[in-house]
Amino acid sequence: MNQHKNNKVGTFTGKYNVYKLVYFETTKYVNNAIQREKQLKKWKRQWKINLINGLNPDWKDLSEYV
Repeated sequence: MNQHKNNKVGTFTGKYNVYKLVYFETTKYVNNAIQREKQLKKWKRQWKINLINGLNPDWKDLSEYV
């Protein structure tokens, strides 16, 4: 989380100025997390926005809860 918050040069967060965590999921097994990430990456942008809006409609920074 520290690296994301500090926008390290050469990272995705630094390049795109991404500094807020607005959605996350937890899972017991890393393989399930990888599978879910691959699934979400195939989603249309609007589907992802709808997912975020369903759980965090104000798009608050959730990084303090992780």
